[in-house]
Amino acid sequence: MKIKNVFDADFLSYGRMIKNFDFTKLMVPLAQLDVPSDSITYHPTVDSLESLNLYHEIKDRLFGEQPIQIGYCAGYNHKMNALEYHRCSEINIAVTDAILLLGRQQDINPIEFTYDSALVEAFLLPSSYAVELYATTLHYAPISVGENPFNVAVILPRGTNTPLKSSARMSGEDSLLVANNKWLLAHADICQSGQRPHIIGDNIIIK
Repeated sequence: MKIKNVFDADFLSYGRMIKNFDFTKLMVPLAQLDVPSDSITYHPTVDSLESLNLYHEIKDRLFGEQPIQIGYCAGYNHKMNALEYHRCSEINIAVTDAILLLGRQQDINPIEFTYDSALVEAFLLPSSYAVELYATTLHYAPISVGENPFNVAVILPRGTNTPLKSSARMSGEDSLLVANNKWLLAHADICQSGQRPHIIGDNIIIK
């Protein structure tokens, strides 16, 4: 698979670079968080990140004063495994280089709610850069660059990716809802017994 760059014009179908915004004060506490060397960790909210004065500037300028959460996803990963989407944009800030596997919600089969992994594109997000992924962009845990673990801040409207208050309905798009504001399409490789996979094709691996 060809790995493009978030600076490339092709990335504009999925999101945008965030410019004229200084995330420097977020980098130091992010770099101090636990980064597994052989697995992936994700925390929707982190107190040390949300206590920064920068939190209010991000909330006001990038989310139109809507309540937000600042968390992170980090670790070691080389497989796609699944894709998710939200009813909102997501901001990613790279502490380390990371590769984003991206697709378009518009390409999900509207009857079967399946998605062909052959449509996925890979983009390098270099260290210290930030991007906004649009609400219609399919994404999941970043991919490590080489043998190095990745560390990426994840900023979303507050409550996203937290447990549902009621059981999700099991038909149509509702069957994809696995957490608050999180619709997930899983590949057969990670589906549990009896669970229907929604990603068809290869489970993308990038070494």
